[in-house]
Amino acid sequence: MTINCKGELINLGVPKVMGILNITPDSFYDGGAHKNASEILNHVERMLNEGATFIDVGAYSSRPNADYVTEDEELNRIVPIVNLILKAFPKALLSIDTFRSHVAKACIDAGACVINDISAGLLDEKMLETVAKLNVPYIMMHMRGNPKTMQQQTEYDNLLKDILFYFSERMAAAKALGITDVIIDPGFGFAKNLKQNFKILNNLQVFKMLEKPLLIGVSRKSMIYKTLNTTAKEALNGTSILNTVALQKGASILRVHDVKAAMESVALMEALRC
Repeated sequence: MTINCKGELINLGVPKVMGILNITPDSFYDGGAHKNASEILNHVERMLNEGATFIDVGAYSSRPNADYVTEDEELNRIVPIVNLILKAFPKALLSIDTFRSHVAKACIDAGACVINDISAGLLDEKMLETVAKLNVPYIMMHMRGNPKTMQQQTEYDNLLKDILFYFSERMAAAKALGITDVIIDPGFGFAKNLKQNFKILNNLQVFKMLEKPLLIGVSRKSMIYKTLNTTAKEALNGTSILNTVALQKGASILRVHDVKAAMESVALMEALRC
């Protein structure tokens, strides 16, 4: 499987790592960690040097019960950072973590090349149309409601079938508009409880029937630190273990806070395939 980023075909046959850059004050793990241009650029440089193929930039925290951020504030936070990064690292492949079409367009116009939408177009009716016009890869995630309400929406008739139906429907809507490069994210922690998160991970192979690359984002999430009775800060080892499981079950992209550890998981899994 390949996706086209700025005319470059990225082969996802060998799993890739997406490094997380949160420029929000309230993200669950690293909120407020990157407060100035120097810290941001140092963090991006470290992730690129450690092997990240993509840098995922987000300016609106999607943690449970996250505070509302206006569109203007999101734009004011993120567009200057996209410009900053690409001035320093012109070849960097930036993914934009947003559910707003105006933010998506502004960032792609500034040089980003992937849109990562937690709502699969359901929180902004113009998102799919905008992505189609921009002609960029689109990551669509499964979620119910929004970050404020999602944890009250964890009842499913059949968890895996319901999620597969959701993606089939959203993929059809994207295809109808001409969006071809679609990546699927099951949305760990988004409208799922602890048991449901592990059921999805244990059954990741069922998503192969969608015939799309699979992005997995479990990095330092509560499914790890609550199970281990620890904290997000102490959840790197658990993250590496679950990332390895995800790779075994067909993950194409790992979205992570810790690029070096994820790259080691990829390298060891690739060695096992020989």
